[in-house]
Amino acid sequence: MKTTLIFILALSASSFIATAQFNTVSHHNALYSIKTISDSVTAEKKQEMVPTRQREDTIGMEDKKKEWTDRYMSVSYPLRKIEITSDYGERIDPFTGKKSRHNGLDLRAYKGEEAYAMMFGQVIKVGSDKRSGKYVTLRHGDFTVSYCHLSEALVKTGQIVAAGEPIGLTGSTGRSTGPHLHLTLNRGRKKLHPRIMLDHIRSVREDALRGICSVYD
Repeated sequence: MKTTLIFILALSASSFIATAQFNTVSHHNALYSIKTISDSVTAEKKQEMVPTRQREDTIGMEDKKKEWTDRYMSVSYPLRKIEITSDYGERIDPFTGKKSRHNGLDLRAYKGEEAYAMMFGQVIKVGSDKRSGKYVTLRHGDFTVSYCHLSEALVKTGQIVAAGEPIGLTGSTGRSTGPHLHLTLNRGRKKLHPRIMLDHIRSVREDALRGICSVYD
């Protein structure tokens, strides 16, 4: 029952849902129509057929399912599939061949893939420079996240975005050796490892899936 429930939740909650272990995100997009009682029985008649206590329990269950579904949808991975190609920290610079500090996280992507807002937030900057190429910066409370080397921005400065909303298309603009998505995470002026965001997304979604399963325990 739990496996079926998780599958239905992942398919029906949104046109974009990513469920996954840390480095792999599966994408499902489908529409289901399930009928359990003959169409000749009206919704009002169905309610009359159900005892009052059972109706109350059903309403409570639906409220809990919605609460957990909303929590699941409150976060989103930045791409449909997550594969890290260059981690945060010290690395060999692909241009110079020397050690340098990589202040972001590179994710594998083909040109033109949609990049998604990871949670509710506001677009605080859309720009372009020689290093980051075309980029979009979002504010999520005390944190800011930049999506760099985009081929195109899909949002404007000041725009409010929801988790899972496309904010740009991946590319290879700026100082880049090929198409990918470069993420940076800041809290104030302090640079942080973007894995913090990915771990948070995974934690929230796993917690939400456990919650929706508990409704049926």
